[in-house]
Amino acid sequence: MHAISGGLLNGKRIMITGASSGIGAAAARLFTAEGASVVLMARRGKPLCQLAEDIAALGGRAVPVAGDVTSTDDVKRAVSAAVEFFGGLDAAFNNAGWGARGTDLHETDDAAYEQIMDVNVRGVWNCLRRQIPVMLEQRTGGTIVNTSSTAGIFATGALAPYVAAKHAVLGLTKAAAAEYGNRGIRVNALVVGTTRTELTEEALRSRPERPVASRAIQRRMADPTEVAQAAAWLCSDRSSFVTGGAVPVDGGCSAV
Repeated sequence: MHAISGGLLNGKRIMITGASSGIGAAAARLFTAEGASVVLMARRGKPLCQLAEDIAALGGRAVPVAGDVTSTDDVKRAVSAAVEFFGGLDAAFNNAGWGARGTDLHETDDAAYEQIMDVNVRGVWNCLRRQIPVMLEQRTGGTIVNTSSTAGIFATGALAPYVAAKHAVLGLTKAAAAEYGNRGIRVNALVVGTTRTELTEEALRSRPERPVASRAIQRRMADPTEVAQAAAWLCSDRSSFVTGGAVPVDGGCSAV
């Protein structure tokens, strides 16, 4: 897929976290095809670099920055890369997350709780705290999209800390939207349903008896690109009157 001149995101400089696979990788390919320049962040450096090379081969611009969203310094490096290589930051897709199914709340150990809260909540927190100052300094505004989940609005059967964490992502999204809306920064969240990613496939292998997407109107999992399409719209100027939103990309799961 070659970059589109005059595409939906033409000229946008965008940071994407969790970009080495799944929704993040799909977003990297789609955003660059729509004309954006992207900084890609994820813990796994090798697939991240390969993705950046693949995008470059198709005429896109992508800079890989291996790092962990739970580290303030790593996030700072990624944001700085956007400024260094592209001259600024117009949008961000804070997509990195981690979760699991399995134990009941009283059987879930502290390590699982801490990892889930760290990646999903502290990760978004770290990104917002580093991305927003750059957007404010530019005085041209910006738009930020955080990945939440249907677990952010009801208990889905995922671990209780994951449900709590995704509720927190929606809270951070609304608070940031309210604080920075009058300074030109829009902040929204995607309420994502079951999506065919590495984490989902792993969960299905470990719990094959649990039905998938049984609550959704469209009784299937999403393809990562379908979620990326919604993120692209929110990162674009076409969503200019949308902020503080919890935008469902869940096949109708939250409608019933």
